[in-house]
Amino acid sequence: MGELGRRATRAADAADEATDSRGFVLAARAGFVAAGLLHAMIGVIALRVARGGSGSADQSGAVAALAGTPGGTVLLWACFLGCAALAVFLLSEALFGATQRSDRDKLKHRLKTGGQAVVYGAIGAVFGTYALGGSSDSSRSTQSISARLMAHPAGTVLLVAVGLGLVVAGGYFVYRGVTRTFTQTLKGLPPGRAGSAVVALGVAGYVAKGVALAVLGVLFVVATLQHDPEEATGLDGALKSLQGQPFGAWLLGAVAVGLICYGLFLVVRARYQRM
Repeated sequence: MGELGRRATRAADAADEATDSRGFVLAARAGFVAAGLLHAMIGVIALRVARGGSGSADQSGAVAALAGTPGGTVLLWACFLGCAALAVFLLSEALFGATQRSDRDKLKHRLKTGGQAVVYGAIGAVFGTYALGGSSDSSRSTQSISARLMAHPAGTVLLVAVGLGLVVAGGYFVYRGVTRTFTQTLKGLPPGRAGSAVVALGVAGYVAKGVALAVLGVLFVVATLQHDPEEATGLDGALKSLQGQPFGAWLLGAVAVGLICYGLFLVVRARYQRM
């Protein structure tokens, strides 16, 4: 091994040691709590909409609602730091983890954890924006980006691919919920009813999030094929589109309750997640 290889190995060992420290792992677990609060608040807003109220049932609407609670700024900073720590932890796993796996499993592991790092990093960015006193509008941002991409043939193909990817991701979430394979990432669940309640929260939550992602993906594809960026309204538009279906209020309400369950599951997951 050359000098460059030895330096890379030392850097990897140092990064692994840093992210495996107790303090850093605890901070990373806080990222699951932050994501749980976000999903639960989205579910609460969606439930309010299902009952005839108003609100933006997406990341920006949920974070804005959290910002308006007592001690909201402190909460936002804590959520930002937790998501940032979790994103760094997952990125480290993607780059330096899975050393004992086969090449194929290693690639799969890196793609999965790398994607999760991006997701939690994006969530942390929203928390950070509001913690600094700023704001954002997820729906308008989605519409703006979609409009720009639709102006180019390659962008149209990309949007359709994103939409189909969201549908596939939604199906995967539903599969994970129905088959309960998400329990493989947990350890030390309490016995009896407490453990069963955690699993039940996960099942309801994974299925609800899967439905939301699938609907969002379908809207992306339809908006792109119709060349109408106004239809690409993000998660808020996807959830509210459920109201236009038969028994729409009940359907939206069920998904909203499921998202609340998913949020609660993520909070519990912070305690039992394998890391």
